[in-house]
Amino acid sequence: MQTVIGAVFKPVTKVYYFDPTTMLDLMPNDFVIVDTAKGQELAQIVQSPHNIQDDEVVRRATPWDMLEQDTWKQKEAEALAVSRDMAKEHALDMKIVGCEYNFDGGRLTVYFASESRIDFRALVRDLARVMQARIEMRQIGVRDEAKMLDGVGKCGRQLCCTSWLREFAPVGIRMAKNQQLPLNPDEISGVRGRHLCCLSYEDPVYKEANKKMPKLGSEVTTPQGQGRVRHLHPLKESVTVYLQSNVMAEFAIDELITGKKGGSCGTCGGCTVKRRASAEEDNQRARAENDNQESKTTESKTAETPADAPPRRSRNRRRPRRRGGNQNKQ
Repeated sequence: MQTVIGAVFKPVTKVYYFDPTTMLDLMPNDFVIVDTAKGQELAQIVQSPHNIQDDEVVRRATPWDMLEQDTWKQKEAEALAVSRDMAKEHALDMKIVGCEYNFDGGRLTVYFASESRIDFRALVRDLARVMQARIEMRQIGVRDEAKMLDGVGKCGRQLCCTSWLREFAPVGIRMAKNQQLPLNPDEISGVRGRHLCCLSYEDPVYKEANKKMPKLGSEVTTPQGQGRVRHLHPLKESVTVYLQSNVMAEFAIDELITGKKGGSCGTCGGCTVKRRASAEEDNQRARAENDNQESKTTESKTAETPADAPPRRSRNRRRPRRRGGNQNKQ
């Protein structure tokens, strides 16, 4: 294993690892020049030297490197305006989100958002001619778009992806269910119409807490008698039980004795799961009795009929029609 450093190209973005070769005195917040697929780039160290494979750290960044980087940063706004105008001229259904020059200005990366695939070859040729740089078009998703544009979330604070979140974690509807949140899309979606990233922050805690909880609608025995679970409180490790005395009470899960499990009845006047189950049993018992009676009747009829008796002629059998019936009548 070789010693490496962790560095980022932009604040609050993914950390990349580079081999500093013999420069082991690098410290966090230092700037360095590194080799990448786009060429040499300016990066800032966020992790002290530890381990990777290729020699990718070229040298320590100088004050002139920092000045040159700022120069190209100021030109990115101009490149963004030019890119948007040219996209309109080519009538492309795309949203230009941002532009980014590399360290020496030889490559310009254009970030855009689109719902479908776009043929932007003509746009790339025109941009390369005007900007005098190699053009790279990169399509991004709505989360990356929010990270680049920044904004304010429903909590009233700056977006997590812009302020501190370096990488996006998968977020699903199951996380909202684990936390008993309303499944209204407007309530659990962020500014870009995707599930809130904060749903994943407390999900492991809720998963662990839900393992100790009884199922919703299950029968339990409490110090005040039997009842059914109506509400769960995972963080408090307690449940709300609807008792047989028509009273709602909250109990800690340590005080409960779980009984038979059933579905939630969804009524406020008491659960009807038992009555439904008993009605189904009565129906099954009645069907079984009817089947037994029919089988007995069939057996008695079979016993009364002799084995050598000729088969009965069907009353509905149609008699053959005689030919020449009109001549006989004459």
